[in-house]
Amino acid sequence: MSGVSGVERDKVNSQAVAGAPCWVTLLSRELPASQAFYGNVLGWTYRPAGLGDDFCVALSDGMAVAGIGALASSLQVEVSWTPYFAVANVDEAAARIRERGATVAVGPLAFHTGRAALAMDPDGAAFGIWEGAVRSDWTVGRGSAPAWLELRTRDTVDAARFYGQVLGWAPETADGFTLVHEDDHAVLRQDEQVVARIRGGAVQVRPRWHVYFRVPEVSRSVEAAVRDGGALVSPPEAAETLHEATLRDPDGALFTVTSR
Repeated sequence: MSGVSGVERDKVNSQAVAGAPCWVTLLSRELPASQAFYGNVLGWTYRPAGLGDDFCVALSDGMAVAGIGALASSLQVEVSWTPYFAVANVDEAAARIRERGATVAVGPLAFHTGRAALAMDPDGAAFGIWEGAVRSDWTVGRGSAPAWLELRTRDTVDAARFYGQVLGWAPETADGFTLVHEDDHAVLRQDEQVVARIRGGAVQVRPRWHVYFRVPEVSRSVEAAVRDGGALVSPPEAAETLHEATLRDPDGALFTVTSR
């Protein structure tokens, strides 16, 4: 939530882009160490988020990418990247979440540019909802935003139904967000641009949202991650065709770097 409220310019209201992924955040166990790690792996720099010393906004070429905050030491929870989705009314969206058997874990809380809540879907995947100002230049797959998001869950159909009803994703529409089932997964598009995917079959691990970050050279990011205490989770089949790699940061948060 810290990054969401770090919006300062090029703002539009979340109602205008309701249903869109509008931010990603990470709560780390040690903020300076996370800043150093992601700075080396992804080339990020940082600025204050306006919420105190425990939060910052990550920048790529001077443009906002994500928010990183310090996790309270008393909270023994899994460290992970969390996506936020724009909603027209956070109270109504929170009610829809609860009505569909999911959990609103935190909020809604007020920030200086809007209101947010952190939720868990029926299978336990964490995500956030945001009502208020959002960056008009932050669109998944474009600008400084991540390349795309992917929900790894147990049942594609059930998950697609839940998020479609909560966030207003339509199975077929002339504009806005269209959620289409393709083989064993579902694809969320905005004006033909893929912004998220839902994949089923994740029965061995807890379902979660996964973030793909773009980098100019995947092998360089992998080397930096391993050198700085992270780990390569999914080794490439052939080094010469390395277009993406899944990494784990020193706190255990998973993410993928991609040059596509």
